[in-house]
Amino acid sequence: MGASLKKIAVLGAGAWGTALAIHASQQHKVTLWGRNAGHVSGMRKARANPLYLGDFTFNDKLEVEDSLEAAIDGADLILSVVPTAGFRLILKELKKLGSKQPLIWAHKGLEPVSALLPHEVAIEELSMSQQWGVLSGPSFAAELVRELPTAVTLAANNTEFAHEAANMLHGGNLRVYNSTDVIGVSVGGAIKNVMAIAAGISDGMGFGNNARAAMITRGLAEITRFGTALGAKPETFMGLAGAGDLILTCTGQYSRNREVGLQLASGKALEDVLNGLGHVAEGVNTAKEVMRRAEKIDVDMPITFEVNQALSNSKSAKQAVMDLLGREQKPEGV
Repeated sequence: MGASLKKIAVLGAGAWGTALAIHASQQHKVTLWGRNAGHVSGMRKARANPLYLGDFTFNDKLEVEDSLEAAIDGADLILSVVPTAGFRLILKELKKLGSKQPLIWAHKGLEPVSALLPHEVAIEELSMSQQWGVLSGPSFAAELVRELPTAVTLAANNTEFAHEAANMLHGGNLRVYNSTDVIGVSVGGAIKNVMAIAAGISDGMGFGNNARAAMITRGLAEITRFGTALGAKPETFMGLAGAGDLILTCTGQYSRNREVGLQLASGKALEDVLNGLGHVAEGVNTAKEVMRRAEKIDVDMPITFEVNQALSNSKSAKQAVMDLLGREQKPEGV
C-alpha cells in the first residue's frame, strides 16, 4: 500500500465522511458510499454534499455510490465513517461480500447495549488476519475541507499497517501520526464527546472560563482512568486523540456535543435539541454506554454520571453541575 494505493472506499456520507473523502481524493481515487439512494443521487448531480457539508465541490477522482458492493470493488482501503451504532451491521455486510480489505474507521463512541468500543466490535466480526485501525483526533469536518491545518492519530492492530495507513491519508493540510494504542485512541475519541456535553452545560449556565477549564482537566482524568483500566497507554491521553480532541470538542464552535450541552442548559428537552441538530451527536448515546461499562470495570466516572443523569431527564442540567461541585473533597490525583 502507501504510495501504490489506487482506491479508497469511504463508507458514510455525513459531514466527516465527506470531508475525508474530499481530502483523500486529492491524492487517490475515492468512492464515497451512502446508504440513502436519494441522497447519493443528489450528491452525484450537485458534485457536492449540500445536506451535510455545504457546497464544497467534488473533484474528478471522487465518485459517489449507493451500492456497497460497487463502492468497495477494487478498493485498497476501506474507511468506515458510519455512526458507531451501525458499525457492526456494516462489518457484517462487508463479510457477506467477501471483503478482506484493510479497514480503518473514523467514527467514535460505544456500541449501544453492548457498550463495546469499535475495535472490540471489529475483533468479533473481522477475521484474525484482517488489518484494521482507528483514525481519531481534533478534527472538525468544516476545517479539514477548507484545507486548514489538521492533525490526527491513526492507531492499528499492526505496527507496519499503522504506518502504511497513516501514510495513505497523510498529506496536504492533514498530518497523520501513527500509533498502536488502539484502545487509548478509541477511548479518547469516544468519551471526549460526553465531556463536551458537560462543557456545553457549564458554558450555557454562564459558569465561566474557570469552570470550563476545570471540567476539561477533570474530564481528561476521567477518560484516562477509564482507558487505562481497559489497557490503554496513559501517554496516549496526553496526545491528539486524548487532550487534543477533548479541548477542541469542549471549546470549538462546530462541536455538536457542546451544542447539546448549551441547549440543555437553556432548558430545552433533549428530543427537541436532537431534532434541531440535524447531525449525530455521539456523546448522547455514549454517556449511557460508558456508565454501563464503567460499572462493570469499577471505574469512577462522576462527570459522565451527571451528564447521563441530565440526558435521561432524571436531573436538570443545573442540578447535575451543582451535584458535581458538591462532591466530597479529595486529592487531585484520585
